[in-house]
Amino acid sequence: MIILTEMALGGAIGLAVGTLILGLVGGFFGARYYFKKQLEKNPPINEKMIRVMLTQMGRKPSEKQVREIMRQMNSSK
Repeated sequence: MIILTEMALGGAIGLAVGTLILGLVGGFFGARYYFKKQLEKNPPINEKMIRVMLTQMGRKPSEKQVREIMRQMNSSK
């Protein structure tokens, strides 16, 4: 049977807490990097993209139509 001294037990707890903190910080920055990369690759839709999409479908988009579509998209999130 192995009996840990108080010093060894304190060191084990300190190592566990340090590892947890290091993992949380690393996870935060890793997720942040991944999220930024995805936003650059797939930017959120804007009014200019909606105008181009409507034009490609053969419709002349009015400002009212564009704003209505943007409002619908924002409310669906």
